[in-house]
Amino acid sequence: MENKNLATIGIFGGSGFYKFLDDIQEINIDTPYGKTSDALMLGTIAGKKVAFMPRHGRNHSIAPHKVNYRANVWAMKSIGCKRVISPCAAGSLQEHVKPGDIVFCDQYVDKTNGRFDTFFDKEDIQHISAAEPYCPQLRKTAIECAKNLGYSIHEKGTVVVINGPRFNTKAESAFLTRQGWEVINMTQYPEAHLVKELNMCPLNISLITDYDAGLVADCEPVSHEAVMEVFANNISKLQKLLFAIVENIDENKTCECDNVARW
Repeated sequence: MENKNLATIGIFGGSGFYKFLDDIQEINIDTPYGKTSDALMLGTIAGKKVAFMPRHGRNHSIAPHKVNYRANVWAMKSIGCKRVISPCAAGSLQEHVKPGDIVFCDQYVDKTNGRFDTFFDKEDIQHISAAEPYCPQLRKTAIECAKNLGYSIHEKGTVVVINGPRFNTKAESAFLTRQGWEVINMTQYPEAHLVKELNMCPLNISLITDYDAGLVADCEPVSHEAVMEVFANNISKLQKLLFAIVENIDENKTCECDNVARW
């Protein structure tokens, strides 16, 4: 894998964020896993090299179960990224986790199917631990930044990842709530695990947009339009947080994420 040292921090997210990077350069990366969701947008934040990619494409044309996660993550690694931040719109499964809140998930539960979710499916088979799926060091930095900004946050939580693109039935939502899990999303798996397989540090930032099927808050079930409206209303809030996190990352620090797999 060629390391071009073009960026040290990668960000997956919705379109719009890259417009706030300085001196944008777009590059396309050829990967062994096919085409990425979009070009990589390269820029700088606080003097640090950052790469951004909209995981659904810049026109939001790729459904969550169709995202080529392996190609996207491989592209980030190939240009030198050591840390990958994955902000996402997410639903709440618990009443105390409110729309507009931010959850820094420390666990996920995979309820997807049919997704290519490992780089180790050929000759060099490795069994990678997922016990701690997100980087504790990066999470600590992010939580401190959010507190300094005065945001309403939850320092940990479990995100349940469903296949999509449909939302849950009421029965499915009630079951997940009873498990005590806090967040629901369609993209965190296998994105976060693939980041770990390539010895990069993964960080999740779940921006809560809705109450899933509406049961726990006795409200209307989620709709795509409602999700996009809440997300759009909070985009500047998320941008400030992302900028603060990047600025406060100590690029000289190493952690256990560096040696998860043999490469």
